[in-house]
Amino acid sequence: MAQTLERLTHRTQTMTSIRGIVRTMKTMSAINALPYEQAAQAIEAYQDTVLKGFHAFVRCHGPLLDDDAPDAARIIIVFGSDHGLCGNYNEIIAAEAQGLSCPDAQVICIGAQMEDALFGQDIRPVTTLLPPATADGLARLAGRLITLLDQMRPSGRSTAIKVSLVHMERAAHGLQSPVTQQLLPLERNMTEGLARQPWTSRSLPQFRMPPDHLLASLIRSYLFARLYRSAAEAMVTENAARLARMQQAEQSIDDQLEVLNAELRTVRQSEITTELLDVIIGFEALKKRDKRNSGRNEEEECEHTPNPINRD
Repeated sequence: MAQTLERLTHRTQTMTSIRGIVRTMKTMSAINALPYEQAAQAIEAYQDTVLKGFHAFVRCHGPLLDDDAPDAARIIIVFGSDHGLCGNYNEIIAAEAQGLSCPDAQVICIGAQMEDALFGQDIRPVTTLLPPATADGLARLAGRLITLLDQMRPSGRSTAIKVSLVHMERAAHGLQSPVTQQLLPLERNMTEGLARQPWTSRSLPQFRMPPDHLLASLIRSYLFARLYRSAAEAMVTENAARLARMQQAEQSIDDQLEVLNAELRTVRQSEITTELLDVIIGFEALKKRDKRNSGRNEEEECEHTPNPINRD
């Protein structure tokens, strides 16, 4: 019984320690998600400014040309997790990317664990980048991706490239779902919407840069904003997935602790009851022994006491 009690105590202490680690991970996930969410909101304001620049460009130089060439080089950028403890996060994104993959597509992977998930779908990335460790690294990652896209652009064709982004995105009711977004060529709905949108300001836009240089700068800024936003959203959903898994783990540990504590109380009560019974049995045995000794003493006294003689 003592060994069982010791083992249960050890298991309870171990589960309590694990619960402390899980609670720490849950707190860290909640804290880490906030800077990325703030970064995503900030880059949306920057993207709105870039879109206003596109609107001004369209107002001065006419609608943008449609660059959706049928022979465009296909590039897929996949944003995954590299820290673990977030369930099948990478596997879901890899399955989404597998639906887009084609024999001539080039895949850029974000995250070493994401690379393993892509290998499971028979996808071989051309390069793998590390995800940002902090929100400050989002700009570095977006700049690095733009550089890679420039290097992967086919020689002799300035715009013959088709880029898709695959990452996890927040959905309604705290859920998450994989999403595929077109990065290049620019979405036709956006360009046509800018062409139809009236210019509301009384000041007409003017530019000093050559139109081709201005358009290239606007496109580069737009790509930076979209890549930055996708990377930030991927990090937010990753931490949200880890937070959800840690909450499930914490609930499971609490349930196991409740069972262990109930079993521990039962074993302790059983041990206490056994010890009390041992004490009672020992006390009763002592009482019987004292009675037997008392009876013997009385008999011995009667044997040694002389009988009185009646002399009358």
